Amino acid sequence: MITVTLYRKNECEECEEVQGFLNEIQEFHPHRLAVVNVDAMEGGDHLGAKTKYPYIKTGPYVIHSPFNKMDLQVAIGASTDRAIHLESIGDQNYQKRIERGRKVTGTDRFSFWLSKYLMLLISFFIFLYAGLPFLAPVLMKENSIAPAKVIYAIYSPLCHQLAFRSWFLFGEQPFYPRSLAGLSDFKTFEEETGIPSTEIFAAREFIGNEKVGYKVALCERDTAIYGSMFLFSIFFMVTGKRLKTIPWYLWIVFGLIPIGLDGFSQLPGLSNGLLPAWVPLRESTPLLRVITGTLFGGSTAWYLFPMIEESMRETRHFLASKMVIADQISSGDGNQG
Repeated sequence: MITVTLYRKNECEECEEVQGFLNEIQEFHPHRLAVVNVDAMEGGDHLGAKTKYPYIKTGPYVIHSPFNKMDLQVAIGASTDRAIHLESIGDQNYQKRIERGRKVTGTDRFSFWLSKYLMLLISFFIFLYAGLPFLAPVLMKENSIAPAKVIYAIYSPLCHQLAFRSWFLFGEQPFYPRSLAGLSDFKTFEEETGIPSTEIFAAREFIGNEKVGYKVALCERDTAIYGSMFLFSIFFMVTGKRLKTIPWYLWIVFGLIPIGLDGFSQLPGLSNGLLPAWVPLRESTPLLRVITGTLFGGSTAWYLFPMIEESMRETRHFLASKMVIADQISSGDGNQG
């Protein structure tokens, strides 16, 4: 016997009418009816305004509202004929699909749980990724050098860790810019450390000391990127995860272009005199790095997170429906036995 699934909502007159049609059709087209009330489904969400209720699924056929009794008869009849044919030829794939639809597996339950809490997990891991680098200078301050160096080593392949582009904790200043940055109100990296800023490897290896403080294991720009992604994830969840994704061109204009211009325009300044004199040299400032990093991180999160959540919402809808249908089929088979 085929299964016909009615997807409906609360207080829906048309849904009641369709359910009545299905009961009348039962005499001529026997079927097992499963009713999925999307308002009462575990997870509490459905596919939103773009989905019109009620709608019917039977086999590969889907009928969207509005429809009448004749439409239901045609669809259920076609689904029945198809099922009889596939059973008569012993289609193994068909039998497997039927069995999968009747059984909720551990994988289904885990996937449903993951679809509910994925954004929370993403937020947690971003917080961990952006927060752990701040533990390194804390450990250095407490003279726990070995674990601090482990953190620096972990992040070393992930960030340039140039000391003149990083935040410092427990020192005279929160940062030590290159003299090329032109920030006259701050002591420069060169005068505080004695290391020429063109000595890239030395600037990368410099962690800090009691006077200048200790370096955060992520640079200023990366801290802004991941910090803004974390803050957006919190805002996104607090607002019910209903924000729409921004258009891709806005991500390029506000996220990619500013960070690209600010970041790549600094490269000649690290050439150590190898480029012609006419090539302009510049060094960004912590403020610009924070602004461009925040724009990139925030816009990237705004572009990606709503798309991820939409995909998870569809997964929740599918799996929650499967759980309801499997439970109703199991109960119905038990009653028949």
